Amino acid sequence: MRQSDRTDKKDIIVYIEGMPERYPEGTTYREIAEIHQKDFSCPIALVNADGRLRELIKCAKDGQTIRFLTLRDKAGCDTYRRSLVLLMLKGIYHVAGDNRNIDRVSVHFSVGESYYCTLQGKISMTEAFLEEVKAYMRRLVRAAVPIRKTSIETAEACNRFHEYRMYDKEELFRYRLSSRVNIYNLETFEDYFYGYMLPDVSYLTCFDLRLFEDGFLLCFPSQREPGVLAKMPGLFSASQGDSSDKCPQDMQQSNAVEIGATDSCEAPAFAPQLKIWRAQKDALEWGSRLGISTVGALNTYIVNGHVKDLIMIQEAYHEKKIAEMAAQIAASHQKRVILIAGPSSSGKTTFSHRLATQLSVHGLKPHPIEADNYFVERDRTPMDEDGKPNFECIEAIDAEKLNDDMLALLAGEAVELPTFNFKTGRREYKGNVKKLESQDILIIEGIHCLNDALTYRLSTENKVKIYISALTQLNIDEHNRIPTTDGRLIRRMVRDARMRGTDARGTIRMWPSVRRGEESYIFPFQETADYIFNSTLIYELAVLKQYAQPLLFSIRPGEPEYEEAKRLLKFLDYFLPIPAENIPNNSLIREFIGGSCFEG
Repeated sequence: MRQSDRTDKKDIIVYIEGMPERYPEGTTYREIAEIHQKDFSCPIALVNADGRLRELIKCAKDGQTIRFLTLRDKAGCDTYRRSLVLLMLKGIYHVAGDNRNIDRVSVHFSVGESYYCTLQGKISMTEAFLEEVKAYMRRLVRAAVPIRKTSIETAEACNRFHEYRMYDKEELFRYRLSSRVNIYNLETFEDYFYGYMLPDVSYLTCFDLRLFEDGFLLCFPSQREPGVLAKMPGLFSASQGDSSDKCPQDMQQSNAVEIGATDSCEAPAFAPQLKIWRAQKDALEWGSRLGISTVGALNTYIVNGHVKDLIMIQEAYHEKKIAEMAAQIAASHQKRVILIAGPSSSGKTTFSHRLATQLSVHGLKPHPIEADNYFVERDRTPMDEDGKPNFECIEAIDAEKLNDDMLALLAGEAVELPTFNFKTGRREYKGNVKKLESQDILIIEGIHCLNDALTYRLSTENKVKIYISALTQLNIDEHNRIPTTDGRLIRRMVRDARMRGTDARGTIRMWPSVRRGEESYIFPFQETADYIFNSTLIYELAVLKQYAQPLLFSIRPGEPEYEEAKRLLKFLDYFLPIPAENIPNNSLIREFIGGSCFEG
């Protein structure tokens, strides 16, 4: 057993990789992680203690089984980014000189491996200002300034954030049932964050700030770039001493160990995806015009009795977007093949039906085609690196047969289309014969539809590409964003339980595999789309809450999916519920909660 040289306290025993280790009572997870850091190529960010995530500043308990999570793990990566936001905010408010010079700093949504942010106030956003902020942030990193956590009463939190002019947080806490709130402090700057934090800022050696459009980007290393993360230094030596009381001038003279990568480790090169950014920005501006940019604002809207109006406004907005798209497609007479792709739970089925309805208004006759019906026979399915069938890769689709059939249809021939039997793993033919007339148009839906390799023999002049995704514009507050993947995960969880008999554990368990498929086969092609449709509804999480909560509560402590279930439950707890009774039966959300007029 390993033992610290401290002997003045009662000993505890913890288990790591099945082996017992002895430490004095009061030993922090960070002290234990320091001993084991040499076994990892990437810095340890959190621990999993008896199935529950814990910050490194917490003390270990006797009998616990401990597993380390590094910055390469999703939870560790999220912790890095969350802590980096706190460091950035500290830098901006410091350089601005006074919070009265800043009306609002907002962290909006992801743009590649960065967050799109804006600043409102008396400060002009310039390259010089960002450089000064970055320089100050690096000084704090070199000084290893601690991130402290305190618990205060919710009423006191409302008062403090009103004083700080962070009104979104004040409004958010107004609807909080818990009597206390955890606040994170970086020196004298304090803020509220949804999720775990690092013990100090010495970990935050890779970042950048860059001007972008009408705001700026906070850039960070990708979780998918292990080379960058592995080059980050061992960080524990940088935390010697307590620099929390030092002024910025003192930090420059600090005796804390220098972190060599602070000035040399840069975030990956930024390749902006402007089409996606514009779609997200449009949604953000639309929500701002409604006065609903945050969960607190949505809750206020609900409390004031405006839910019916909000639902009708949101549905009308969706219908307007779909109608405009259909009108433009109809006006381009050579376009006879519409290709629709998007990540899981984007609402592709409902969108396709609604687009078909709008195309019919223009005298066109749409024919839906599911690319999944062209899966290769099960025994020809490629295998992944683990030796399991890879149904996500494009080679799992018989592109040759799909192109043969589509070309024949476009030539006016009668074609019998297949139906894939997922139980037997074979294509079947059941008399589904189609023949296109002059006003007919094909709508092909599938994850690879934006990849030209799927329809490589179809003329580019004939094709229209549409990317659909739920690009959430709502944030928890000005500094805590809602990842789009969380909204889609909750959508899928509710639909899987209702239609596929899959419990929440099963959905959570398969989600990482689903995400890997999206990263490989969907996201690389999203910028090739001719149109982008944002399927999110500003009110949907308040509706999904009542369906998702019972599913998540069914996951018990000790089960592998428990920590993720607990995180999602905490997230949903921010929302006041909206009943589904006033949601129309053609709404995208009906695809997940039931009651859709498109369900056959």
